[in-house]
Amino acid sequence: MPMSLTRLFGRMRRAAALIAAAVVAAITATPARAQILPAQAAVVVSVEVDPGGDRAAAPALGALIAEALRNNPELRAAAKETEAAHQRVRPAGALEDPMLEAGLLNVPIQPFRLNREDMTMKMLGLSQKLPYPGKRALREQVAAKDAETLGYGLRETGNRVVRDVKLAYFDLALTDETVRLLQNNRRILEQFLHIAESRYAVGQAAQAEVLKAQTQLGRMSEELLRMGRERPVMEAELARLLGRRGNASPIAARLPRLRDAAIDVEALRETALRERPQLLGLQSAVDRSAKTLELARKEVQPDFDLRFSYGQRERDLAGMPREDMVSFTVAMNLPVWRKDKIEPRIAEAQALREQTLEMLRAQQNEVLAKLRQQVAVTEQSRESVRLYETDVLPQARLAVEATLEAYKVSRADVLMLLDSQMTLFSYEISRAKELVNFNKALAEIELLAGRQMF
Repeated sequence: MPMSLTRLFGRMRRAAALIAAAVVAAITATPARAQILPAQAAVVVSVEVDPGGDRAAAPALGALIAEALRNNPELRAAAKETEAAHQRVRPAGALEDPMLEAGLLNVPIQPFRLNREDMTMKMLGLSQKLPYPGKRALREQVAAKDAETLGYGLRETGNRVVRDVKLAYFDLALTDETVRLLQNNRRILEQFLHIAESRYAVGQAAQAEVLKAQTQLGRMSEELLRMGRERPVMEAELARLLGRRGNASPIAARLPRLRDAAIDVEALRETALRERPQLLGLQSAVDRSAKTLELARKEVQPDFDLRFSYGQRERDLAGMPREDMVSFTVAMNLPVWRKDKIEPRIAEAQALREQTLEMLRAQQNEVLAKLRQQVAVTEQSRESVRLYETDVLPQARLAVEATLEAYKVSRADVLMLLDSQMTLFSYEISRAKELVNFNKALAEIELLAGRQMF
């Protein structure tokens, strides 16, 4: 009897093994399975998008920068302000208009006649105010420094617009790259979901695997919706910087590349102190305040008022001619209220000059500190991108392929596939972010240095 039970149990085990083998063979031979696995392997290995299409049609960043320099309203307004300041230079040093006067002098009332008194005459006069020598030149120099400061401000505005265009373009490119990776990853997750559902249908996978794949797929869809909301905002900001109207055509952006630019901190420091328009503008403002102080000190010197008049006299009562008369006078102001008017203006000019000097020093320190920060960001981001490209991403792709091969022979489940694929996806996103951070830091360095360098 025991031998019969043993043989029976042995036959049952052999039958169960044959049934399991048949189920596995049926699943392996399923057309859907045969289509899913090769497609899955192809998608995992090939994560790059075809260079054609919309992304290949993205405009070059240089073309967008040139468009912004032509059409940006803020930049055009700054240019007009600078032009207006240059037009104020010559009038600042010009003389006041001469005064022409005409009238009757010393006319008796009773009777009202022009030939009764010898001192009665018809007068024509001309007067001209002349500032103390040196004042006109100083006023013109102050106005010229104002125009020079605004000129540096125009250059700074142009550099800032270029920086802002680059940052907005890089943000838009990162968004487009993220959307591309999300769509690619979602297609892979959809295939994983089909695999999990097929295995679950024949009892070879747990329901948790299907739910996990559905959850990850839902997360990808939600992230795509969020990117769809954010992209129009970024595109609108870039269009604003370009000076485009609200009905402008959509803007495509291409992810920037990693540059092997050598960055010398000391050379950048010297370049920034020598060429940064903001610092040059502050130096011009310091020079302007020095001229203003010199002009305030010259106010103690008097100004002059020159007058010339010609008097024509009528013949006397006997018909005899009278000689015409000329007059020439010089008048000057007396600075007797110096304590109340001039000395406070001198003190004001000194205080403003010291304030401008301190602003220049503070701005120089800030520029040098930001340069060090941005150089550190570029070095860190460049090393991160290289690490992702040479080590992290290749290993992550190999991990996905190894997990997929293990899954084919039932040595891994869908959850392991999902984890390895999501890890690869997160690394690809991180690499794109570090690449954008690197190029953003270069744009900031160019703004701080005052000129294009990379």
